[in-house]
Amino acid sequence: MYFTDRTDAGRRLAARLGHLAAPDVTVLGLPRGGVPVAAEVADALGAPLDLCVVRKLGLPHRPEVAMGALGEGGVRVLNDQVLRDAGVRPGDLAVVEERERAELERRARRYRGGHRPVPLDGRTVLVVDDGLATGATALAACRVVRARGAARIVFAVPVAPRGWTTRLGGEADETVCVHTPDGFTAVGQFYEDFSPTSDEEVVARLARNRAVHGPVVQESDVRIPLPEGGGTLAGRLAVPEDARGIVVFAHGSGSGRHSSRNRAVAGALNRAGLGTLLFDLLTEEEAADRRLVFDPPMLAGRLSRATEWLAAEPAALGLPLGWFGASTGAAAALWAAAEPGVGAGARPVAIVSRGGRPDLAHERLARVDVPTLLVVGGRDTLVLDLNRTARTMLRCENRLEVVPGATHLFEEPGALEEVAELATSWFTGHFGRRTGPSVSTGR
Repeated sequence: MYFTDRTDAGRRLAARLGHLAAPDVTVLGLPRGGVPVAAEVADALGAPLDLCVVRKLGLPHRPEVAMGALGEGGVRVLNDQVLRDAGVRPGDLAVVEERERAELERRARRYRGGHRPVPLDGRTVLVVDDGLATGATALAACRVVRARGAARIVFAVPVAPRGWTTRLGGEADETVCVHTPDGFTAVGQFYEDFSPTSDEEVVARLARNRAVHGPVVQESDVRIPLPEGGGTLAGRLAVPEDARGIVVFAHGSGSGRHSSRNRAVAGALNRAGLGTLLFDLLTEEEAADRRLVFDPPMLAGRLSRATEWLAAEPAALGLPLGWFGASTGAAAALWAAAEPGVGAGARPVAIVSRGGRPDLAHERLARVDVPTLLVVGGRDTLVLDLNRTARTMLRCENRLEVVPGATHLFEEPGALEEVAELATSWFTGHFGRRTGPSVSTGR
């Protein structure tokens, strides 16, 4: 015996997988026994955990012997050699398939409980089981994961027979195993405790990981058309399941949807159950013209256009929308919020400004009627003075929050995290209600 139980096996396997710790890694466990092992690996790597639901197709009279496997998405793998040697007739195979397909669908519903599968597009996917014997379910799992768009597949198990990697038929890009002993007859012989994993444990393991990593987020690259053939604006839309609202980001000073600071804030909002749209305010052709990043009316029009487009998207229907503006993007947000011609679908419920330049929307500040949070670094003295002056002109609900010790880019340890916490609180506090003009509050 090598392992006390599946938890012990998962920890030992995780020790071999440290090189995979990266933001783009997702861990999938094969139910049921692979999930406790995968949960330990996911915890060690700080990665989200989900399932790859597959079912072994056992021989009619020897169900412990795999003649193939089924996977989600209609994946079907058959071992022609086993079928021939056992003399399995097509009708007998069909009976087993029907039974196992029904069980696969039952387990997927039971385990996920209505939650969406974690997206795998473009990600490194680590598929984990508690061991490998015939390899049929492992092969099916790899094909399921590839069909769901994984960029790289790593298959890892605590124990497998010698030469086990050939049983995957090259479907995995990398394989990892702790022990490959001689005299292999069954996975269970290498565990002191190999008792069955219950459905309840699978659900509990997934829920615990989900509580750490937040809801499943569906992400997609989008193109926002400009009117009258003016080209398109590139963006990235991220919507968590059961989202409570969506925040549109207005970048500043020539930055765009790839801004590391805004992406960090967006990630925090996503984990809190809020959707985000990060998009470029300028087309690729306009990006080289630095004058445009200081043109609040034009940028405000782009922000309103993107919001109108978003409001008509199925993922956003019925959800409240907010604006998060940075630097000159904050000026664009305040300018647009004071625009009387903006349609109801493009009206935000709340605005957050990070290191913003509200002075660039000076003449319009008194007409802003959207609750506004101004966040400024304590050491960003010039911008802090500009924001204090702007607050005297705002007539809407507003607040100024100063992050002690932070400079304009909030690069100091913990500074950007505080911005994200303040923004999350402001948006979640206002997405459940719609507010009109009111007196200023806060400090």
